[in-house]
Formats: sequence, C-alpha cells, structure tokens
Amino acid sequence: MEARDIIISPILTEKSYQDIANKKYVFRVAKAANKTEIKLAIESIFEVSVESVHTVNCRGKKKRMGRYEGYTPAYKKAIVQLKEDSKAIAFFESLS
Repeated sequence: MEARDIIISPILTEKSYQDIANKKYVFRVAKAANKTEIKLAIESIFEVSVESVHTVNCRGKKKRMGRYEGYTPAYKKAIVQLKEDSKAIAFFESLS
C-alpha cells in the first residue's frame, strides 16, 4: 500500500480539536494498515516525526429506515502523537 492509500481522511470532532495543541491528531485509516505503516505514511506525507500511534477499530452502528435495518460502515482510526521537537501539521494549524 502507498502512503496516500493508508491515510483516508482526518477526523475532526470536538475531542480531536482539544488535542491539536498537544500535537495529537486523529485520522481515518485503511483497515488493513498496521501501526508501523501508519507511522511511515504520516511521516512521508506531512514530513513530521511521529512518537506513537494508537489504533481503534470502530464498529458500524445499527440504523433503521422504516422496517429495514442495517449497519453504517465500520472503519479504523489512528491517534497519532508527534514528537515535541517536530513541527505541527500545517493542515490543522488553521483549526486550533
């Protein structure tokens, strides 16, 4: 997998906004990606140094539409902590 295939999108929620000041960012990533691949992808795309990566598999929620029911798509998210001496990710600078 290439780096652009691993990192799908940033996750922007109230909780993730609070951690931007601490250089902690949340991304939606490919389900098959492991922590090492995620770390290398973040470092190559944004040119920063990563301290740690935590991953969470998020299940889809059960939803109903009348008498029909199904699940929203499941996804994997990664919480990435940058090193203290690393520069911040430019995309998130305008958000904090």
